[in-house]
Amino acid sequence: MGTKAKKVSESRTEQVHIIMPGDCNGTERLFGGELMRWIDVVAAVVARRHAGMDVTTAFVDGLEFVAPAHMNETIIIVGCLTYVGRSSMEVSLYTYVEALDGSRKLVNHAYFIMVAVDEENNPQQVPGLILETDEERAEWEAGKCRHRERKNRRTEA
Repeated sequence: MGTKAKKVSESRTEQVHIIMPGDCNGTERLFGGELMRWIDVVAAVVARRHAGMDVTTAFVDGLEFVAPAHMNETIIIVGCLTYVGRSSMEVSLYTYVEALDGSRKLVNHAYFIMVAVDEENNPQQVPGLILETDEERAEWEAGKCRHRERKNRRTEA
């Protein structure tokens, strides 16, 4: 378990799916809910790898469907941590359709907030995040702002 800080790269996760008929609606487009389920799983894997314990989804922020995905296309979901608090972790998730030539087109982006929990579902402290690149530092600063905004929305409600 422990709380030793970890690098962003240590929990980065990539998942691949081929869209099958059962994943689609009547127009052979991927159901948004099915994609959300897949994204939630990737977010959980990222957060579990970082925290070293079970996690639960606390919040979905900025879920944006940019383009459709269709039956028989390959979907790539890439997740990585952008910000951590005491027990919460912000996971940035990008979803792409990958063409047969390997090129990728963005279809979705989201932030999932995951909370580390013990056996009784009580929030637990998570390791800090080691930022190694300018991009990771920029994501951290943006994540800190999103964290503050989410906190303000909760207190206003």
